[in-house]
Amino acid sequence: MSNRQDDGEPQERPAPRTGRRDFLKSSAVVAAGAGLFAAGDAEARAGDQPPKDSGSRGRRYVIRGGAVMSMDQNVGDFEVADVLVEGSKIVEIRPDIRAAGAGVIDARGRIVLPGFVDTHHHLFETAERAFLANGLLRDDHSGSPSSYPNYGEHILQGFAKVYRPEDVYINSLFAGLSQLDTGVTTVLDVSQIHHSPEHTDAAIQALVDTGRRSAFGFFEGDGRAAARYPQDAYRIRDTWFSSNDQLVSMVMGGELHLGEQVYTRAWAIARELDLMIAAHSVGSWGMRLVLDDLAQGKSGVRVGPDNLFIHMTGMSDQTWQRLRDAGAQVSLAFPIEMTMRHGTPPILKMQELGMEPSLSSDVETTMAADPFTLMRSAMTMQRMLVNQMILDQGDLVPPNNWPTPAPGTPALLTVRDMLRYATINGAKHLGLDGKTGTLTPGKEADIVILDATALNVAPLNSVPGAVVSLMDRTNVETVIVAGKVRKWNGRLLDANLDRLRRKLETSRDYLFKAMGLRQDLFAWS
Repeated sequence: MSNRQDDGEPQERPAPRTGRRDFLKSSAVVAAGAGLFAAGDAEARAGDQPPKDSGSRGRRYVIRGGAVMSMDQNVGDFEVADVLVEGSKIVEIRPDIRAAGAGVIDARGRIVLPGFVDTHHHLFETAERAFLANGLLRDDHSGSPSSYPNYGEHILQGFAKVYRPEDVYINSLFAGLSQLDTGVTTVLDVSQIHHSPEHTDAAIQALVDTGRRSAFGFFEGDGRAAARYPQDAYRIRDTWFSSNDQLVSMVMGGELHLGEQVYTRAWAIARELDLMIAAHSVGSWGMRLVLDDLAQGKSGVRVGPDNLFIHMTGMSDQTWQRLRDAGAQVSLAFPIEMTMRHGTPPILKMQELGMEPSLSSDVETTMAADPFTLMRSAMTMQRMLVNQMILDQGDLVPPNNWPTPAPGTPALLTVRDMLRYATINGAKHLGLDGKTGTLTPGKEADIVILDATALNVAPLNSVPGAVVSLMDRTNVETVIVAGKVRKWNGRLLDANLDRLRRKLETSRDYLFKAMGLRQDLFAWS
């Protein structure tokens, strides 16, 4: 979200720049990124190695003997099966694959799943992790620890304004690698930090260097003279996204609260360039009326299946009906919505309308960005509401203390629902379901291998149950993106994490100083 009200003055379409190589040569990001991808002593490993040149054209390997949950009804689930990968793609899934000369990943005692998808993450805010552990979305003037610091004042109108391009780069890179470590192989980066083309290029370069599937969200900045939103989309597309056959793609931010002159221009550019359009929709931020205008056809833009709306808390029934009828998508950030007073995550309204969300982490200023937190938060919140609804249909006095649910009561969500929300739904909502979201022959090999022999899981009795109800980051043993092994035996590959962390800490120190805030490990929560 943003507090900015852009004047929306159209500017001449910029000429395409040269490529990202020139950006790297000229930008301060060079200094930020130097040496970050050479493995340091902390990353040195002995013993077995991942398949050689994984992800390269013609290179084959078999993930052998795992419990495979494909998330594709046509492929099915297997208690024991193999997955054959060639180059960047899945070739075959079945028991007892024979592939002469192929490398082998031993998945016995492991669960093999499609990589997780996060459809809304503000990657640039990593330096402020846990700064708002108690924080609300806005100051409610209660004087409580939750009203100060808060997200609107201290992040959007505070830290975000003092970011340099090199801060954008290191924050986004570190966040991306951290999520990759948790098995999130695809993300929508809602990077509301586009104060200048240099800030924009730094954000994209970080996504490229992270090496996972990413949708770069081109949203607004703070409206300074150097900002080029939304018209810089043309340059960005020509410079960075001339091909659809790459890991990083582009989504247009189209925030309705920025004013009609701005959002109509942004939506028009997005549709000219064939881009998805993403926008926040939070009633407690004052967005309900503009969404009502959209539903009533008064906004000057048309909603459609290329729209992704984030949160949808506090919206009218009319708006919900219009979005459902138009085929729009909805991303819910359950932990953040519950914690920061966005409003109750509208999962029951979505069930009523026959809709399903994707899951998103939103901000690490307040909550962890791993898929296990997201799935458990969604499931426990929905079941709390529905279980209490059912109990209230009785009177807690036997024999009416355990009533049969009345007709029309929402169904309890299950662990399989959570896995669908966290994988294929996310891929669909980003327009990437032709590439990822399921383990399907012909799709890109975005795969996570989870350790089911670990102390917190064994003995394995249910694959979907174990993943959603028991697992965490420590169970993510191997992560594969487009066939390339990025995490192996519990360690990220091709990144010097110690050096990265020091760069992030340097950025954090600069940002706090620029904000005039003292660094105190016990002051802010």
